[in-house]
Amino acid sequence: MGQGQQERVATSLAGAVTEEIGASLAPVDAELERRYPGDPGTRQPVHTVYVPGDAFAADTLRAWGDRALAALDEHAPDAASFAAVLGLDGALAEDVYGRVRAKLEREPVEDLRVDFEDGYGRRPDAEEDETAARAARLIAEAYGDGTAAPYMGIRVKCMEAAVRDRGIRTLDVFLTGLMEAGGLPDGLVLTLPKVTYPEQVTAMARLLDAFEEARGLEPGRIGFEIQIETSQSILATDGTATVARMIQAARGRATGLHYGTFDYSACLGVSAAHQASDHPAADHAKAVMQVAAAGTGVRLSDGSTNVLPVGPTEQVHDAWRLHYGLTRRALARAYYQGWDMHPGHLPTRYAAVFAFYREGFAQAAARLARYVDRAGGDVMDEPATAKALAGYLLRGLDCGALDAAEVARPTSLSRADLEGFAR
Repeated sequence: MGQGQQERVATSLAGAVTEEIGASLAPVDAELERRYPGDPGTRQPVHTVYVPGDAFAADTLRAWGDRALAALDEHAPDAASFAAVLGLDGALAEDVYGRVRAKLEREPVEDLRVDFEDGYGRRPDAEEDETAARAARLIAEAYGDGTAAPYMGIRVKCMEAAVRDRGIRTLDVFLTGLMEAGGLPDGLVLTLPKVTYPEQVTAMARLLDAFEEARGLEPGRIGFEIQIETSQSILATDGTATVARMIQAARGRATGLHYGTFDYSACLGVSAAHQASDHPAADHAKAVMQVAAAGTGVRLSDGSTNVLPVGPTEQVHDAWRLHYGLTRRALARAYYQGWDMHPGHLPTRYAAVFAFYREGFAQAAARLARYVDRAGGDVMDEPATAKALAGYLLRGLDCGALDAAEVARPTSLSRADLEGFAR
């Protein structure tokens, strides 16, 4: 064939075959779109802080930030001392330390859950009613005056028979209080703990259906997180992964799966001394959760450590090293969120997150830039990898580990561009 001649293209299948296959797979196409819509593209907080309902106050967020800063002042007053504790190198340490302090001053908590479950216990009904109403008022005021965390809400009691009615009433009092104060904030988050059967998730969805109807809200407006704290929530008696069925049972309302370190460990008989987020039992549970949630738009959160950074400096440093290591371990496994139990955990939460994104920033930016330019390099990236690289940079921007200008310089990409690749 001479140069410039067009290649002859021939086919053997009739057009009807393609149409028949398309028609036969149309229900599957619709099912894929319904069950696996992909990540919502919104910000995911790096952690959840929970405080007992009776301890929550108007100054809780600022108090946590101030206590975290005080812990740094006492136990790591400069970048060098902080770096020595965590094993950070000099240049990275200066950057991370400065960003941690700035974060604690500007936005110490990204996600706050007012707790009416284990951290609150059983109280007289009138007392819990009043506490739930007060939580609604304080959260509404925080969103109104600009002092709120990006995400705030409550954890109610579970759907088990002994506490079900109390949990439903608390949720009703809280949501009604928000509506009376002006409406539901965009950052509202609800957490349903100790879920064992998908039917309990269905019940929560029905409850929210009823509330939305009663208050004239758009159907599906209110979502909720499912806390995985029992073995039955991972593996059902028929051998299926219960957590996958729970996501579907929420009928589009599930926003997250949160691993409950201590309840889940105890459920499996793990002794108290070995209950930790890096225990093999925890790794198994979170791996199942991760696979079940992949592509559904439901996000995953790790649990917490109960080793608190309190006491003499040596003890605080030991706790900081543990928490930093667990957080870095979780990030490497794509668990981008966790739970923090004490203000002293905030310095190492943000140090771990910031170091994770800053250490990998240059390589991620260069790889994404090469992908955009279709240039060469020692790694050939697929579209799925470009999506992951863009998601990595967006997460770094959201939490404050990266700045928009420094991301734009090597990539020539705006945030909108990154969001396009991430989708």
